[in-house]
Amino acid sequence: MGVEEEFFLVDPRTGAPVPRAPQVLEAASALIGPQAQSEFYSCQVEVCTQPTASRVDLHDQLRALRDTAGSAARDAGCLLVGSGTAVVPPPEPVPVTDTPRYRRMARYYGAVVDGSLGIVCGCHVHIGTLDRPRALELANGLRPYLPALQALAVNSPFAGGMESGFASWRSVEFGRWPTAGAAPLLDPAGYERTADALVRSGILLDRRMIYWFARPSEHVPTLEIRVADVNADLDTTVLLALLIRGLCTALLAEPEAENGPPDIPLDRLQAAHRFAARYGPRGAALDPFTGETVPGPAPISALLRRAVPGLEATGDLAEVERLLDGLRRRGTGAEHQREVYRRTGSLRAVVDHLAATTA
Repeated sequence: MGVEEEFFLVDPRTGAPVPRAPQVLEAASALIGPQAQSEFYSCQVEVCTQPTASRVDLHDQLRALRDTAGSAARDAGCLLVGSGTAVVPPPEPVPVTDTPRYRRMARYYGAVVDGSLGIVCGCHVHIGTLDRPRALELANGLRPYLPALQALAVNSPFAGGMESGFASWRSVEFGRWPTAGAAPLLDPAGYERTADALVRSGILLDRRMIYWFARPSEHVPTLEIRVADVNADLDTTVLLALLIRGLCTALLAEPEAENGPPDIPLDRLQAAHRFAARYGPRGAALDPFTGETVPGPAPISALLRRAVPGLEATGDLAEVERLLDGLRRRGTGAEHQREVYRRTGSLRAVVDHLAATTA
């Protein structure tokens, strides 16, 4: 498994995003090389772990990467912040990162690229090594469980200085991009036909723009799960990675069902994801298997039950239960942001809390 975390760079006085990624990346890359990377906007940086089979190593890598990027940010006069959206709006639109591909995307998708509300930060988990057929097999099997994972990671209730009404407004903003959402059921031939058609038609500029919540990576031999908000709380990131690895391990250990993976309608899956984005893990949820409205914890319990054999195989069950219990007790990132705002009435205080937690 491996993890990619995207972070905002914000002004320590105003809490607003600032375009200082070039300075931060120059300093961070001198220490961690390509594990520090640019993102679409110049107020964002991404850090990427090395592949690992150890939960302890994953935790230690993530902590070290955050330390390095955070120190580089402070040296550049800004703070590293783990939030799915910018809590405080930038004083003016933030430019996209100056690369040919990003400039082309900005020209082609101008209505989505606003330099303000559209700036979002996610957390992506890679599982591998996997060839394309096995990655698609896993993506098909994961579909019903991804709304529950999304609900656990909600961390973007505020956007551009406003209360969104959603626990994950990032999911809504990111959903404006073509293909961002639940993946269709596809075999290898169907994937190739669909990917070629999306690029050939001009809907996407290239295959790297396939933004399904679970997709075969186009640059490494993995399955990439990209459904979660980035979180300031490191334990939430580790919990997501271990749950995904456990669920994939369980699915791989079972013979493929005679009728294949559950053929859940795409519109029902999208509705389940919208429930997760709106309410997180404590409100109402939509059961992807039945289409019925259920209590928010129910899909998470189903996810854990499904993952238990894999978590036992990887030796992570006790740790996942501990981390999940901690998340239930202390609340999600979205709940923390709202609690700080209720207590202080200050969005600046929310950003300060996020920066301190990220560090």
